[in-house]
Amino acid sequence: MAAGILRLTRAEAGGAVVATGLTALIGGTLAAVAWAAQGLTGLGPWDWRAVWFTLWQAALSAMLSAGLAVPVARALARRRFPGRGALVTLLGAPFILPVIVAIMGLVSVFGRNGAVNDGLRALGLPEITIYGWQGVILAHVFFNLPLSVRLILQGWQAIPSERFRLAESLGFGPGDVARHLERPMLRAVLPGVWLAVFLVCLTSFTVALALGGGPRATTVELAIYQAFRFDFDLGRAASLGLIQIALCVGAMGVARWIAVPAAFGAGLDADHMPAAPGGWHRISDALVITTAAGFLVWPMAAVITRGLPRIPALPPEVWEAAARSVVMALISALLALSLSLTLALSLARGRMRWIETAGMLPLIASPLVLGTGLFILARTWFPPQALALPVTVAINAVMALPFGLRALIPAARTLQGDYGRLADSLDLRGLARLRLLTLPRLARPLGFAGGLAAALAMGDLGVITLFGGDRPTLPLQLYQLMNSYRMADASACAVLLMAISFGLFWIFDRGGRLA
Repeated sequence: MAAGILRLTRAEAGGAVVATGLTALIGGTLAAVAWAAQGLTGLGPWDWRAVWFTLWQAALSAMLSAGLAVPVARALARRRFPGRGALVTLLGAPFILPVIVAIMGLVSVFGRNGAVNDGLRALGLPEITIYGWQGVILAHVFFNLPLSVRLILQGWQAIPSERFRLAESLGFGPGDVARHLERPMLRAVLPGVWLAVFLVCLTSFTVALALGGGPRATTVELAIYQAFRFDFDLGRAASLGLIQIALCVGAMGVARWIAVPAAFGAGLDADHMPAAPGGWHRISDALVITTAAGFLVWPMAAVITRGLPRIPALPPEVWEAAARSVVMALISALLALSLSLTLALSLARGRMRWIETAGMLPLIASPLVLGTGLFILARTWFPPQALALPVTVAINAVMALPFGLRALIPAARTLQGDYGRLADSLDLRGLARLRLLTLPRLARPLGFAGGLAAALAMGDLGVITLFGGDRPTLPLQLYQLMNSYRMADASACAVLLMAISFGLFWIFDRGGRLA
């Protein structure tokens, strides 16, 4: 028994060390921010206007994303057609799509020289502008509509098939099904969807940087960047960082109690949906699906069509930035995987629950807040330029940690339950246990988590903008090309960035599936 306890303690020691270090990193940077803030008296009217705009745009973006997702999810839930599976898979693509690439696509379609304004000019109608609050809302809906559709679609699929069979036997029409089955499900699912999108939009930076930025369209994240980068007002940046943290914590707290259970009861998990209504319902479903697919595909197709032929003519600095970004993304992914796996294996032992809480800490602080805190802590010993790349790598790894944990924890607990006692009885531990048991059995979730971490790190345009420097990453190089109005090169750079991001995700995910 004593030997078993000792072996258990050693196995959990790695997770405890990682969780303690992560807590110290997050807590230390937040403490540095709080220390530099020295109260909130340094905030002026425009800073509080940024706070108000952040809340307003996040609320409106969440409302539009969740509201528009309902008819799309309903249409996908009750219709079967060729390519449906591919379309549902496509709905997950914007999550790993670099934000700056999507912005480039939206500018290509809705910008001054985009297809939409070309059509409006041909019809003699007034043009629209994508810059300002309307562009920020449009971009947030573009990113979060697919996420909302996927979450709501899961709610539809979670309704037991027996309920639909009972509805058919009772002669329910579409209105009856909506009243008795669909609306109770939406009351349970929609609050959580709204809050998830709200939290994402609350910490948005790249969208506001590229499409907002004016006095009427500045978010808290962008205000932190401006205070740090242009004014070098650390107290003001730290004060805004504390407000950002408070907003995130408040939103996460509300998420714990706002949803109302649908109370459908259990089912046998049989795949059965009622006969889809015909007539105008069929036409409206087809129109909704086509419009949503066009809204997602058109901007990306515009970027690819314009940029693909110009990739061979990209200047050398773009290729240097691409190589630099790939190396940084791979290091971030491997670091995130190592930390996630260590924490997940410790959690699988069923003790020290605080480790999981430590792994979720990155959700309460945005990358800019962490970057600001690390700068405050390290500026005495290191010049800002020297911090740019290592800090970016570290923060990207830390921000990917919660996603990796969510993918690995269930698989690690299953592994421990199925093979833990056998491995202990064979005295299989250390590197041998990792090589012969852990890595082969966890290859799939490890591949998915690694691909997600690499893709997110590859497309990140957050912390690197704080420090700048003469060694830009590929997203920063793309942003600089856009600011220089070199739109042809920017389109080619966007295609390259998108291809590398999806390629890294595919390589990791595919490698995990083949292992």
